[in-house]
Amino acid sequence: MAINRRSFIRNSAVAGLGVSLLPSFSFAAVSKQVLNLGFIGMGLRGEEHLRNALDRSDVEIKAICDIDKDRLKFARELLKEKGKSPALEFGEDDYDYRNLLKIKEIDAIIIATPWLWHTPMSVEAMQAGKYTGVEVSAAMTVEECWDLVNTHEETGAHLMILENVNYRRDVMAVLNMVRQNVFGELLHFRCGYQHDLREVKFNDGIHPYGHGVEFGEKGYSEARWRTQHSLKRNADIYPTHGLGPVATYANINRGNRFVSLTSHATKARGLHKHIVAGGGENHRNANLKWKLGDIITTTIDTANGETIIVTHDTNSPRPYSLGFRVQGTEGIWEADGNRIYIEGEANKPHRWDDARPWLEKYDHPLWKRFEKEATGSGHGGMDFFVMHAFVESAKRQIAPPIDVYDAASWSSVTPLSETSIAGGGQVQYFPDFTRGK
Repeated sequence: MAINRRSFIRNSAVAGLGVSLLPSFSFAAVSKQVLNLGFIGMGLRGEEHLRNALDRSDVEIKAICDIDKDRLKFARELLKEKGKSPALEFGEDDYDYRNLLKIKEIDAIIIATPWLWHTPMSVEAMQAGKYTGVEVSAAMTVEECWDLVNTHEETGAHLMILENVNYRRDVMAVLNMVRQNVFGELLHFRCGYQHDLREVKFNDGIHPYGHGVEFGEKGYSEARWRTQHSLKRNADIYPTHGLGPVATYANINRGNRFVSLTSHATKARGLHKHIVAGGGENHRNANLKWKLGDIITTTIDTANGETIIVTHDTNSPRPYSLGFRVQGTEGIWEADGNRIYIEGEANKPHRWDDARPWLEKYDHPLWKRFEKEATGSGHGGMDFFVMHAFVESAKRQIAPPIDVYDAASWSSVTPLSETSIAGGGQVQYFPDFTRGK
């Protein structure tokens, strides 16, 4: 697909402000007054998106799809509670979403289903001409990453990866600092997904706080499908919460790109230990051989000479952390400990300062403008911003601030890390999903 150079430079400048697209600053000539929206997937994440969409006066919910009748019932009751018109319902079988996609009046689709469905549903939604939002990760294989990019370029339909952490308040304040050169020339980043999910992966619906040891058909909510990935794959299976913000700091796909990675995995112990503690050594799941190492460490090289360390750690006991570090020639910020050191500005040489005054000073303009609207929207306000960016971009039919090339680049860490681990840490090279653009 040919690209106009002036449009590319103009749009790249907007993207350079970060994932902070202000609709009034967009270059689209026409905006729809109301966006007709359809939902595929009414699990906990779909529910959160639905709630945020229902709080907007510029969105109409036209259709909802889920194969779980209880979730359809929940959505139906939520619409009624909010005083909204009933939505069409789909969910007779795994492929009933295709009938939803045939509804011409629907402008945009939000997909919040189990991971393996993300790419097939996104491809079909774009082929149906729908502006598509997909939850993370967007793809599970390199081929699926290309499927997303190729479908976008063939159809002209846009896709946004709904990575809400890009809109976390401290993340956006640090983005503001990066753009204002507070850290100097960027050198190194750390990030990841470090979140003890054992009680999510093993949940029998009766013991929701970590004592359940069932998954699959006997599991509850995400335990029905998420656990299978730990059983079958040894990879960073969930990279985008950490990598999305860092990719934005580093201008990935906007003058920079991921070049290569190497990945390593520890042994797998956490899930077996959890099963034995909850169900005993004779429980049928105690004999399973888990492939996912408890801690996956990936190191990425970029074209502009930065390095990124990404950590995946969901099967061991630990506090939640995305482990952010931004380091440049003039200073460093770390989210853990909320600390900062800026050369020439620090209170004492070689000593950390409290980052809070800096984050307040560089609070992002979007947060200042929409703080009231974001309150109570989920995940500390992040969910308002990701929905806002999606709706305003879709209304104008313009490229979203986090686009299909980002979705492909970030998601490709999963299959590339898997291959690297299988090869003993062998270097893997990223495709350039922008084809040099």
